[in-house]
Amino acid sequence: MSTGPRKGIYAAAITAIGADREPDTHATVENGRWLLANGCDGLAILGTTGEANSLSVEQRERIIESVCHDLPRERLMLGTGCCALADSVRLTRHALAAGCPHVLMLPTFYYKNQSDDAVYASFAEVFERVGDSRLRVYLYHFPQMSATPIPLAVVDRLIADYPETVIGLKDSSGDFENYSSVLLKNHPGFAVFPGSERFLLDALKLGAPGSISATTNVICHLAGQVLRHWEQGSIELAEQAQANLSRLRAVLQDFPMLVAAKQLTLQRSGNPVWSNVLPPMLTLSDEARGRLNAALEQAGFFADHPEFAPAAVQAAQ
Repeated sequence: MSTGPRKGIYAAAITAIGADREPDTHATVENGRWLLANGCDGLAILGTTGEANSLSVEQRERIIESVCHDLPRERLMLGTGCCALADSVRLTRHALAAGCPHVLMLPTFYYKNQSDDAVYASFAEVFERVGDSRLRVYLYHFPQMSATPIPLAVVDRLIADYPETVIGLKDSSGDFENYSSVLLKNHPGFAVFPGSERFLLDALKLGAPGSISATTNVICHLAGQVLRHWEQGSIELAEQAQANLSRLRAVLQDFPMLVAAKQLTLQRSGNPVWSNVLPPMLTLSDEARGRLNAALEQAGFFADHPEFAPAAVQAAQ
């Protein structure tokens, strides 16, 4: 397996949850297969969109075992960052044992207003305890959710001290100009993945390898078009594809994105397991579902992709 950074369009994959509130690993794997066959280069499993921090360590371990057994491991990135440092160590070791050394890692995040030294220590301690040269880490910067940002100075220090381990970062801050673009300019070759498709082409122009996003669960084919046109040197086509991608992203982000992604996956697959989310998340109300589908209909999404239309659920029932 390659030790270099992952590249391409990655879905921040949703996790199927059964009526018993346990992960449905079969449906999760099946959805992963669909994503990989429909425009995704890879899957980021057990991130925010995967409801990872609503799952126990044991539940996350079962998901890791399942996806690493049934999906191509060279196309996976596994979320192993937890609130407790010991849990981050345990899950990271589990990912390595399952054959997937590429992990996405939050800082330990319960205590707020952490100093740079504290944030650095939360990562360095995990790396030292895991003690495995195979480990490849993508830092996970999502201050709106974790309330624990990873300052640029900390990223610089981690790259300097762990150059073989810290090889990338997912930036879900939405602050592309002041965060991702700075890293891309200061650290050529460092794999910065924007967490929103609206930054995809701008990031590619600065050397980013791709993107990791919640809405890629639905519009993966469009993100793939931007990347392929860019790789082929068709800049005008890439810009046209980016405009279409950004337009649909704007529609989807008006709703809780993991819940919207599950609703649309339900409509595509007809599998009722996708109607379930873990508290504190709530499913979309009838009114919100109507607004979501009306907005996508108006945007022309269902005309191009009828498999996602509400009728797909009705036909399966």
